[in-house]
Amino acid sequence: MRPAHIALAALVAAVWGVNFVVIEIGLDHFPPLLFSALRFLAAALPAVLLVGRPKVAWKWIVGVGLVLGVVKFGLLFTGMDLGAPAGLASLILQVQAVFTALFAFVALGERPGRLKIAGMAVALAGIGVAAVDEGASGPLVGFALCIAAAACWGVSNVLTRKASPPDALNFMVWVSTVPILPLLVLSLLLEGPERDLEALRGLDWTGVGVIVYVAWITTVFGFGAWGWLLRRYPASSVAPFSLLVPVFGMSSAALFLGEGVSGLRWCAAALLVGGVALTSLTPGRAVGAGPEPSRERGPEPAEAGGRSLSSP
Repeated sequence: MRPAHIALAALVAAVWGVNFVVIEIGLDHFPPLLFSALRFLAAALPAVLLVGRPKVAWKWIVGVGLVLGVVKFGLLFTGMDLGAPAGLASLILQVQAVFTALFAFVALGERPGRLKIAGMAVALAGIGVAAVDEGASGPLVGFALCIAAAACWGVSNVLTRKASPPDALNFMVWVSTVPILPLLVLSLLLEGPERDLEALRGLDWTGVGVIVYVAWITTVFGFGAWGWLLRRYPASSVAPFSLLVPVFGMSSAALFLGEGVSGLRWCAAALLVGGVALTSLTPGRAVGAGPEPSRERGPEPAEAGGRSLSSP
C-alpha cells in the first residue's frame, strides 16, 4: 500500500474508534433508540439520492438493515446508555469476528482451520477477562448487551457476504434507510414520546455535531474510504487496520472521558485483539473442499468488512 493510503486506512480506524466517545456524548442528549434512529436518518438523507439505485436484492438490504441497524445498534446504544464504558464497548464489539466465523460455518459451510479456532479461543478468553474486570467495576447488563450486539454484527456480516454488494457505500446507505421507522416506533413505545420530544426540543449544536459525526463522518466518509481501499488492495492488506479501532477507542475514551484502563482490561485487550487477528485474517475452507491453495489468501471483503460494511 502507498504511504498515503496507509494513512487513510489508519484515519478510518481512528474515526471509527473515536466514534465510541462521540456515542457516549450523544447519549447525554438523546435516548439510545432515538439516537440510533437519528443516526440512520442523517446517514440515509440526502446520500440515498446521490449513490444511485440499490445494487443488490432488497431482501438483503432489509435483512441487514433490521439485524444490523435495529437490533445491533439498538443493543449497543442501550448497553452504553446502561453504563458500558465507551473504551470497553469498542473492544468488546471486536468479538464479532468470532461470531462471524461461527455463523459462517453454520450458514455458509466455511470450516475454520486450526489457527482460526485458536484465535476464537484466545478472543473468548479476552472476553472472559473483560467480564471479570467489568464485574468488579461496572454493570454487567451493559456489557452483556454489547456482546449481544457483537453477535448480531456477526449475523449481519454473514448476510452481507451472501449479498456480496459490489459497492460498500451504496449498500450501506440503502441499508441505513431500513432501521429508521422501526427504531422510531421502538423509541416511542419503550422510551416514551415525552422523553423523545424533550430530547428534540433541547437539541443544541453539540447534539447536531454528534449526529453529523456518527452519520456522515463515521458512515459516509468511513465506508466510502474503506470501500475505496478494498477496491484497490487485497482485503488481507486492508483488514488489519481495523484492529486499530479498539486502540483508538480505548485511548480516546481515556483522553476525552477520563476512563481508566486497568491491568485486567489491558490483558483483555491484548487477548481479544490477538484472537481477532487470528480469526479474521486466517481463511476458512468450505466444508468438503480440497486442500487450501498454497498461495496466501486474505479474508473476503465482506468478512473483513465486519468493520468495512458495519461500522460502530
